[in-house]
Amino acid sequence: MTTYSNNVICMKWGDKYSADYVNILFNMVSRNLNKPFKFVCFTDDPTGIDPRVHILDLPSLNLPNNIPERGWLKLTTFSKNLADLQGQALFLDLDVIVTGSLDELFEIEGEFFIIKDFIRRDLTGNSSVYRFEIGKHEDVLTYFKNNFDEIKSKHRNEQEFLSSFMNKKNKLSYWPEDWCKSFKKHCIHKGLKQFFYPPQLPAKAKIIIFHGKPNPPDALKGKSGKWYRKVLPTPWVETYWK
Repeated sequence: MTTYSNNVICMKWGDKYSADYVNILFNMVSRNLNKPFKFVCFTDDPTGIDPRVHILDLPSLNLPNNIPERGWLKLTTFSKNLADLQGQALFLDLDVIVTGSLDELFEIEGEFFIIKDFIRRDLTGNSSVYRFEIGKHEDVLTYFKNNFDEIKSKHRNEQEFLSSFMNKKNKLSYWPEDWCKSFKKHCIHKGLKQFFYPPQLPAKAKIIIFHGKPNPPDALKGKSGKWYRKVLPTPWVETYWK
């Protein structure tokens, strides 16, 4: 069995995203990563996923019933033994668009990288894109499992907790600002311009993040998902989202 030192991982659970999101993400990574890599999807339903994707069972976290879904399952990526994976792992949310080379995301030096949150002014990161050494930060998951009630009272979601924990370990690093951009914040024009000009693609962006609404297919069609936000049809989405 071939062992890869560069892994790209994603997660799909429930019915929010179809298998097409996994397949398109795999295609985008394949076009933009020149290093040998393994592409892994942890999922509870592999139906329709491209056979070239390495499929693994979605890990269990034994969370209490009836709590809001806040991305807590992502923390299972910090397990000591993450299936048969070794080396670096780059986690990508299913609804991102890869618009540039990913090579540097594996080459930049540091133990843990995450996006600096686009809105908040504290240390919180956005976990749509993060990178770590597999098996090296098991204490993240161990602490979470042993202190969930405390964590839930302090942190609204997994990325708040993860950023805080890594900061206390002095391991928190952010991607260079130009690499990961928000569709809503950096692509949609401000003010009246949004009614006349389609969203623009930042020149140096490697990944465009779609947090909340719209998602990439809706952005392509010009559907914002919110009555107060105008999004004109965005042709460049079609260039990458395939």
